[in-house]
Amino acid sequence: MASINKVILIGNLGRDPEVRYTPSGTAVANFSIATTENWTNRDGERESRTEWHRIVAWGRLGEICGEYLSKGKQVYIEGRIQTNEWEDQEGNKRQNKAIVALTMQMLGSRTPGEPLSDESSSPGPAKTSSGPTEDDIPF
Repeated sequence: MASINKVILIGNLGRDPEVRYTPSGTAVANFSIATTENWTNRDGERESRTEWHRIVAWGRLGEICGEYLSKGKQVYIEGRIQTNEWEDQEGNKRQNKAIVALTMQMLGSRTPGEPLSDESSSPGPAKTSSGPTEDDIPF
């Protein structure tokens, strides 16, 4: 039987991406985004709940995230859920979940000082690939 592990999120960055490089030179960007659900309760009062999602972007996509994303920007992320497990210093088993980004698209309006695209003022999606291509550049 087939299975699928796919996540689609639209939210706002909670902090600037942090980009690091593996010993082999592969970029990895880490950041978080918030998604907020709004509803009206039985008493007619508006309520909301915010969920925070840890995002990891590898390779060229990670470099693009580090270069073009910043705290507060709205972003579309498509990827998969990954669970990481390890043992802490006391020998306790620990785990966390993160979204491994496969596609990223910047949303919202352009901020002052941000360059315009030659093709349009709306950035296209950035995806992971085996090497940099024109499609890797978000605008």
